[in-house]
Amino acid sequence: MINLEQLGFHLPQGYLFKDVNLQITAGDKIGLVGKNGAGKSTLLRLLAGQETPTEGSIHRGKDNTIGFLTQDIVIDTNQSLFDYLNYSNTELNKLREQIDNINHQLTTRTDYESESYLQLLDDLNFANEQFQLFEGYQWEEKIASTLHGLGFEDRVFDQPLNKFSGGWKMRAELAKILVNNPSVILLDEPTNHLDIISIGWLEKYLQRFEGAVITISHDRLFLDNVTKRTLEITNGKILDFPYAYSKYKEKRSEEIEQLINAQKQQEKEIKRTEELIDKFRAKANKASMAQSLIKKLEKTERIEVETDEVAKMKITFPLSVQPGKWVLEMEDLGKSYGDLLLFKDINLTVGRGEKIALLGPNGVGKSTLLKRIMHTLDGEGSVKYGHNVELTYFAQDQADSLDKSKTVYETVDDVAKGEIRKQLRSILGAFLFSGTDVDKKVSVLSGGERTRLALCQLLLSPSNVLILDEPTNHLDIQSKGVLKQALQQYEGTFIIVSHDREFLDGLTNRIWDIENKQLKIHHYTVQEYLKKKADAFEQAHAKAKSQSKADEQPQQTNSQESKEELSYEERKELKRKVNKLKNGIKKAEEKIDQLEAKISEMDKVVENLDYSDEDKTASTLAEYEKLKKDLEATMEEWEQHTMDLEDLDQSTI
Repeated sequence: MINLEQLGFHLPQGYLFKDVNLQITAGDKIGLVGKNGAGKSTLLRLLAGQETPTEGSIHRGKDNTIGFLTQDIVIDTNQSLFDYLNYSNTELNKLREQIDNINHQLTTRTDYESESYLQLLDDLNFANEQFQLFEGYQWEEKIASTLHGLGFEDRVFDQPLNKFSGGWKMRAELAKILVNNPSVILLDEPTNHLDIISIGWLEKYLQRFEGAVITISHDRLFLDNVTKRTLEITNGKILDFPYAYSKYKEKRSEEIEQLINAQKQQEKEIKRTEELIDKFRAKANKASMAQSLIKKLEKTERIEVETDEVAKMKITFPLSVQPGKWVLEMEDLGKSYGDLLLFKDINLTVGRGEKIALLGPNGVGKSTLLKRIMHTLDGEGSVKYGHNVELTYFAQDQADSLDKSKTVYETVDDVAKGEIRKQLRSILGAFLFSGTDVDKKVSVLSGGERTRLALCQLLLSPSNVLILDEPTNHLDIQSKGVLKQALQQYEGTFIIVSHDREFLDGLTNRIWDIENKQLKIHHYTVQEYLKKKADAFEQAHAKAKSQSKADEQPQQTNSQESKEELSYEERKELKRKVNKLKNGIKKAEEKIDQLEAKISEMDKVVENLDYSDEDKTASTLAEYEKLKKDLEATMEEWEQHTMDLEDLDQSTI
């Protein structure tokens, strides 16, 4: 499928990797790992053809298609979410255009007996067969199913994509890749903007996917559930392991231990050789021997080992003071934005020492609930804090509050107290700030780097209640391990929103779930919660599919009966009626589009009306109401034509 031959990629500072020989075949599920800056995203771009290798070559199968999800997606289109996917397949677009063109001719021509008209019917039949071959008749259902799986609700299907946030655009791009079923799927951090439910759905999709998948991810559980092979980029090489992530780490640790021992032995031999060189160099009769040893030393390939010092770190959140028995009390808590109700009537007391995971799909109000708890957002009801409660809040935009004039080191040094200050450089290293990175100004850091620094600062701030909104974003697997260990040792209370299941597993003792505008409390594990949610989604999907098939069945039966009963003349007459109805439907649809556009313009006019001008107000509102009535009448006309068309049996023609 894809072969890498002597592949190399060089940057001004040196090779990311070189002399790489790999083969990727259909069905391969590969996790791509390595330290930040090792070249993981670069390798995906090379495979996708977006970068050119410095050395070597990449051979792709002739009919291979590649779907590539990048972290820097740019989507600027007025197309609706549904249309963005609906018109993303070139072959289906051609067939759809051909079918529409033939149907247009059939509805506008009246020479029903001519040879050319009958040829059009044959052409339409062939085009429909091709459309079916490309699963065109299941295309819209496939799109809807994929969008639902990735967390989109029906109500947003018709919204323009340029109105969506970056995270939802990423989901739309992922959906487009999945529905087009490429030969190879390349994913760069696909779980970053997915909620915990959608990640589970994506895992099942990729497990069933017959092509090859190569993914970069900091989600250990996602890698374990999806991949069966791991490629590690390290020291300019790409190592290949026939295991999923956890098994790879186990095997790799054993290898590293052996390498460390070999490295120590090599260092001893090098030191002994250097001593001999120094000894022989001063003697004339031993000079040739010294030169021989020097050449031997120059040819020696030094053993290099990348060790995982971060994973060995043990850090704990400092507890400020011991609070009372209860730390938070919510009374009739609710929040609405206009007509949009997120949640209501939450009455709950949080006790000292509770470890809470706040879960659920994106958009249900998780971050909003945290802001209500922090008193940073108004709404219905109230939140009271208990005795001696000291809250520390980590928001998704926490990085914006950092002082940009300070260095990385100064940022954490300002909040650290006591003995922990001696470990500041090690702690910064755990969050991927090493060497001269600690002297950089906050102003020059990337968004991800600032988020990591804000989290490191939080870890050093004394508190007894932590409110954490997606703290694992932009953290690698090792850094997440450090954070998880710190939270497990934390003696205070915390409420955490996260989509990382492995991170949450074993961390919390209860789950909050915003469902149907209410807050539900569960005492089972994260894995049990996810299983129940996945089962409910599958049941709902199966029920909808079953109902859809049941609705179609009578039409198919009637179609067969008509096919047997109608004569040639009757079928021709039926075709004429069908064409007339299709023409009526098309005209109605065009008129509906025009009226909806006018009403949309009028919405803005009405919104900004100056009601002090009574004559203008009355005239504008009258025009507005007329447009609405015209739209309603046209829609009724469209509906009647559609119902009449459904009653006719097209398959007999």
